[in-house]
Amino acid sequence: MLQLGVNIDHVATIRQARRIDYPDPVEAAVLAKLGGADQITIHLREDRRHIQDRDLEILSRTLKIPLNLELALNDDVIEKALANAPQRVCIVPEKREEITTEGGLNVEASQKKLEEVIPLFKEKKIEVSLFIDPEQAMVAAAYEVGADAIELHTGAYANAKNPEAIDLEIERLNEAISTVIKQSETYSEFLKVNLGHGLNYHNLPMLLDALPLEVISELNIGHSIIARAIFVGLQTAVREMKELMWRVEVVQSAKHADDFLTSLFYRQDDDDDFEDDDIYEEQD
Repeated sequence: MLQLGVNIDHVATIRQARRIDYPDPVEAAVLAKLGGADQITIHLREDRRHIQDRDLEILSRTLKIPLNLELALNDDVIEKALANAPQRVCIVPEKREEITTEGGLNVEASQKKLEEVIPLFKEKKIEVSLFIDPEQAMVAAAYEVGADAIELHTGAYANAKNPEAIDLEIERLNEAISTVIKQSETYSEFLKVNLGHGLNYHNLPMLLDALPLEVISELNIGHSIIARAIFVGLQTAVREMKELMWRVEVVQSAKHADDFLTSLFYRQDDDDDFEDDDIYEEQD
């Protein structure tokens, strides 16, 4: 089944707006878990605009489900990550002037640094994911530097404004997933495939319906869940997202089962003119 990682950065955004001690991301993590979250995702940015060092420290020690730490290739943040040893890290690009992460990591341009850093995380038994655009070259580069997983950036899909643009982005994502499968034959290992950025209750069903869910491990979703939580509570908002994911999986599984059974019991005969009457004529 698809796993759901709930990003709680924007709980910290509200807290930092007043520089006070609430709402507490740790409490949010507990409620998200109760709602069905499979992991908690946080982003410790270089400018500390939302999640703070203390949040990372407490969540690393107390969380009962995996903690996924997003971080840039910044030495200070890397040091904090190694010291706290979350179960997973996702390496992302970062710019101080951006509102949120814009685009995927250029793995080829960052190859030297990644080849230095990834072994340090693996020594601590920390799973390493790279947040990348759905491009075949980036997938191949992720294999090359030794990542354990990739998170395909779904922001372009989420921001697409017309059916043609939506179809194009879905095609890009499918091609990237196909590249993961092809590259696995070369490297004798299969990169874990995750999705994230801009996904919400409205655009997620169409996307999941168009992708091979058996290849996708997890979704990381934050803003839409936190926004929904304002009206229904965090626990309910997480549960609603999990139920949405489950329904799409069930429908896709049923369709695959139906296609399989159809392929077993119904075949197009080579002779389109062949009819049951022909059998009786031969017997006569």
